[in-house]
Amino acid sequence: MDFIDEKINSYAEAHSQPESDLLARLSRETYTKVLAPRMLSGHLQGRVLSMFSKMIRPKSILEIGTYTGYSAICLAEGLAPEGKLYTIDINEELEDMAKRYFDEAGILSQVDYRAGNALDIIPTIEATFDLVFIDADKINYPQYFDQIIGKVSKNGLIIADNVLWSGKVLNESSNLDKDTLAIVDFNKKVHEDDRVENVLFPLRDGLMVLRKK
Repeated sequence: MDFIDEKINSYAEAHSQPESDLLARLSRETYTKVLAPRMLSGHLQGRVLSMFSKMIRPKSILEIGTYTGYSAICLAEGLAPEGKLYTIDINEELEDMAKRYFDEAGILSQVDYRAGNALDIIPTIEATFDLVFIDADKINYPQYFDQIIGKVSKNGLIIADNVLWSGKVLNESSNLDKDTLAIVDFNKKVHEDDRVENVLFPLRDGLMVLRKK
């Protein structure tokens, strides 16, 4: 993900709202105790997720890929008082850590945490989502979109992370790995889908933002 100039990124962070002490502690604990800490949304992306959520005040949020809970806490900052955030992660070992921080953030009662395969879990959730954040296994991005598009409210947002995939999406080689192929397929798929409007932001590793018409 190190293809955006470090000085530009630092300048952007310095001129954005700082992350809370709680999020800073969550970030530090993730980097010291958890495998692949770069999966964390982090300061700048976290503020972007928070801003989008505050702009639409969602009553229902779906997050595919909880990890240690950083992005969920950011998304919940705009959640309506009576709202609910559904979050799914395949790694049951991270559940206790995420819930500990959800509790400290005061959102635990609004979070419906589900451990397991998202493709199996999503169809079981009977809800309409105002905001969806996709940040899980890249190979299933196209399938996640197919599963959730019918569950998203009119004018609802779908945000997908890692859609630039460290710049690999620009590689025209015929020998692309499966994850890169899935991201390329996803980007093309949503760009050509007339049910949504889309903007790809070159932020961090790329954020695809979709609005359902």
